[in-house]
Order: sequence, then C-alpha cells, then structure tokens
Amino acid sequence: MIFDNHIQDIKDLICSMYPTCHRDDIQIQDTRKEFTGDFTVVVFALAKFSKKSVENTAIELGSKLVEEINYISSFNFVKGFLNLKFLDSFWYLVLENSYKDNFHVNACKNKKIALESCSPNTNKPLHLGHLRNILLGDAISNILVADGFFVEKVQIINDRGIHICKSMLAWLKFGNSETPNSSKVKGDHLVGKYYVIFEQEYQKEQNNLIQQGHSKEEAKIISPLLNEAKEMLKQWESGKADIIGLWKKMNSWVYQGFEKTYNNIGVSFDKIYYESETYLIGKKHVLNGLKSGIFSEKDDGSIWARFQDNNIDDKLLLRSDGTAVYMTQDIGTAILRYDDLSFDNMVYVVGNEQNHHFNLLFRLLKKMGFSWYNNLFHLSYGMVNLPDGKMKSREGNVIDIDDLLKEMYSKSKDILLNSGKLDLNYDHQLPLIIGDAALKYFILKPDPKKEILFNPEASIDFNGHTGPFIQYTYARINSILSKGDMCPIVFSLVHRNLLKEEISLIKLILNYPTTIHQSAKNFNPSILANYLYSLAKEYNHFYQKIPILSAEDKNDVNFRVSVSRKVAELISKGMKLLGIKVPAKM
Repeated sequence: MIFDNHIQDIKDLICSMYPTCHRDDIQIQDTRKEFTGDFTVVVFALAKFSKKSVENTAIELGSKLVEEINYISSFNFVKGFLNLKFLDSFWYLVLENSYKDNFHVNACKNKKIALESCSPNTNKPLHLGHLRNILLGDAISNILVADGFFVEKVQIINDRGIHICKSMLAWLKFGNSETPNSSKVKGDHLVGKYYVIFEQEYQKEQNNLIQQGHSKEEAKIISPLLNEAKEMLKQWESGKADIIGLWKKMNSWVYQGFEKTYNNIGVSFDKIYYESETYLIGKKHVLNGLKSGIFSEKDDGSIWARFQDNNIDDKLLLRSDGTAVYMTQDIGTAILRYDDLSFDNMVYVVGNEQNHHFNLLFRLLKKMGFSWYNNLFHLSYGMVNLPDGKMKSREGNVIDIDDLLKEMYSKSKDILLNSGKLDLNYDHQLPLIIGDAALKYFILKPDPKKEILFNPEASIDFNGHTGPFIQYTYARINSILSKGDMCPIVFSLVHRNLLKEEISLIKLILNYPTTIHQSAKNFNPSILANYLYSLAKEYNHFYQKIPILSAEDKNDVNFRVSVSRKVAELISKGMKLLGIKVPAKM
C-alpha cells in the first residue's frame, strides 16, 4: 500500500541497529491525536534488544531515523512511544505519486472466489434478515473485485422441502385459486401469506388434539395437516405430475417477486443454483459414501454420518423414506459449484444460527475426500432483530424488504420536505437515493459478527454516523468543485508548510487502498463503511477550519480544490462498492 515502503524503511533501520530484533517485534502505528507526529514506534518491546532504558532507546532510535531517512524531520518521546514527524514535502510527493495512475488500488490476485449470499426459500418474500445477507454479500463481492480478485456471485434457491410443501398445501386448501394477478399481490408475498396460513391452521389442529387428550408432542406428530405436507413432499420427490405442476407455478410467482426486489435493491447474481437439482447430486454422493463405508445405515433405512469427535452428534443425511435433508443438498451444491467454477475459495454468507451446520458440512466434505474443503469459509454474521424481539417468518412477524424500502423512501422524503432541502422539480429520485443509503449504510457499518437492532429513524440523520451524512458531504464537495472547476489539479506546493488539517485529510486519502485491502482480507465491509464516514467527517472539519475557494493565494485554492476533488472521488468509489449512490446535489 501507499505507506508500506516507508514503514519498511523504518523497520529495516531498526533491525540494522538491533540485529537480534525481528520485524514482527516492531510495532508502528498512526500517532495518537493527543501527540505530535505522523507515525509512532512502540519502544517498550525494543528496549530488550538495545539493552538500554526505554527513554534512551527512543532517543537513540529517533536520532538515527532523522539522520538516515530523509523524509523524517523530527521526533519526540512520550511514555514509551517514539513519535515521528514527516516532512511536508513527503506528503506532497506521496499524494501526487498516488494519483499518477488514477489511484490504482490493489494488484490482480489471479484468484477466483465464489461467494454465496441471499439463498432464499420459495415459501416467503425476502425480509429484513435477508437484506443484511444480500447487502453483505454484494458489498464484499465488490470490495474483493476492487482488491484484485475475480468473483462469482452465486446463490442457491431453496425451492424444495417440507416448508415449500406447506405453502403449496395451504394454497390448495384455502386459496380458492388466488393468483398474483387476481389478488394484485406480488407473487412472493402471496405465497408467503399461505405459509403463514399453514402455520395458523397447524396450530389450531394441535390445540384441538391437545383438548382431545393428546400430549403436545403427540399433537405435533399426528397432525393431519403436517402429515399431508409430508406426503406431498414424498409425491414431489417421486415426480407426481400435478404436484410438480403446482410447485412450478407457485415458484414462478415467487421468482418474479424476488427479481423485482433485487432490482429495487440494486443487486444481481452471476449464477443461480436450485436445491431441486443439487439435492440429487448430494443423494448420489451420500449413497456412494454408504457403499464405501464412509456413512452408515440404521435399521429404519436412514443414512447417517458418524464423527470421531464425542462433542458432535451423528448427522442425518437421508431420511428413512429416502427424502433428503438440507445437508444433502449443501453437499451436492458444494460439489457442483467446484466442478462448475473451479474456485480457489468459496465464501458462504450465512447467519450465525448456521455455524454448526457449516462446521459439519466442511467436515463431511473432508470425510468424503474433497481436498478443497479447506478452501471453504463461512462468513457468519449476527441476526437483525426488531425492538420487540426476533423475527419469525411463519408467524408473519417480519419486515418485508419491499415494505421497508417504501417506508425508508417515505421517511427520507418527509425529512427533506420539512428541512426545505428538497426540490422535487430538481430530482424526484432524491428521497429514494437517500432512503436507500440510510438503510444500506445502517446495515453495513457494524461489524458483520454483531447483531443489529433495526432503527430506521436513526439511519436518516444528516448529522450522525449515517449514509445520508456521507452523501451530504459529497454534495457539499461537488458544490465547491462546480465553483472551482477551472482550478488545475495540483498536489505540490513549495512555498509554505502544510496545515495540520491538510495533513490529516491527506493521511486519510492515502489510506484508501489499505482500507480496501483490509476489508477484502477480513470479508468485512464495515471497515470501508467506517473509513468513508471518517473521511467525510475529516473533510467537514477541513471545510470549517480552512478557506478553500476564498484563500488569498491562488496556489492554495488550486491545491485545496484538488484535494477536495480526490475526497469526492473516493467517497463516490467507496460508496459504490457498498452499493450506495451519491447524489451530486442535496
């Protein structure tokens, strides 16, 4: 990255002074704001190599660095920290050099990453929980591409199983031939409605059975409705024509609904797999594993995987009636994807509720002899919760993405109208763009591992840690650039020293490629999201403290407009990687 060579210069010199010191022993970090300097060497660990006190080691080291490295101008020592001040000419030079190739980020890795995200069921519409999955997957894919990887965005549609049959059965029993056209309801919402109806009717049956003297567990097992759904699944797997026809019809409604939602969010996928196809591949490999002794069969005909680890229970792979479970299709999907894509790595973006599932999947693939099992990674993320608790699809206690997008549009429009900032004659899309940014940034700024308590009001704060704040900063810079569009792009001034606000902003600008790399390396878009907020916040401080267009010296105007232009470019690029648009005017 930009500073890597200079950090290596410092480490080389330290190692030459203290030959027993290793590079890993040397800690170099940004100087704290309360100290004076640009970079700081942590001296505590180095004293054992110098055989001197911490203070004397710092003085010796600082003096040598100033003497030997021409871009270090001075040093100071505070409580075990050696703070190094770089020459202003250094900042001019690295800033100018970094833009000669239009701020090339990171080199091509010649590696292919397959990244799975979303992976919805065809028994309900996409909801807020899916949204975090979709946004994480899309942002990480974009960031990986920016870091030099080739990425295939894939998903698996869970289009078969007992949950799908529940929606189908409920529609047959209670639907009166209702369709998306006849009801004017989006297809995925219509099918989701019948999934909820099944659960409601199932609960009624259980309550009746309990009143008749059956236990709660017995009621669940002997429920006629549930057993009808199980029978439907068997008929589906045996290829019964009318069941397959109904399945295709209702799934087509859902796919049309999904596509509209994806378009509204602004995401797409390179390749889609279907569980109705991949489970067959999984079944074939499980049966082969049974023949070779990898798996075992119980007396009832079910097939299981046994693990040496006493902490892991046996895992069901095929039921006694021959029907497949989720693990079966995941085995098939993984094998098919590797054969299709020949990926170097595969990333599964799936919530932390599935941690155990993916641990078992990777173990099973290893047990089956697939050497690439070690290249699979589960990006486990925290759930999105509502103020009144966890979302439950079968109870209808969810926030659908379609409804959420409408709500965010309405909220952003009201805020803009009330603030007097919105001119509908200028851009009627502005509330949509701002609402979209508020929602996406709110979801992407926390570390993926953390759970989120969704709060739409907090996401649309033009003065807070939000997407709209970053958008507003971009629009502010764009206004400056429109007035200073005749200013030449310059990054070097020789007649004056840089101000601290200018250096702070330049440092952040130069950290962009490192930020992209760290975000990609950790599969963590929050690193980029928080960087963009810091950049916007630092620019606003710069804007408040330093005259830009009104500076007396024309060279200062040109330089500050050039820096402003680069900040705007990085905000635009970075937000685009997060899937967020930045309006030219707000």
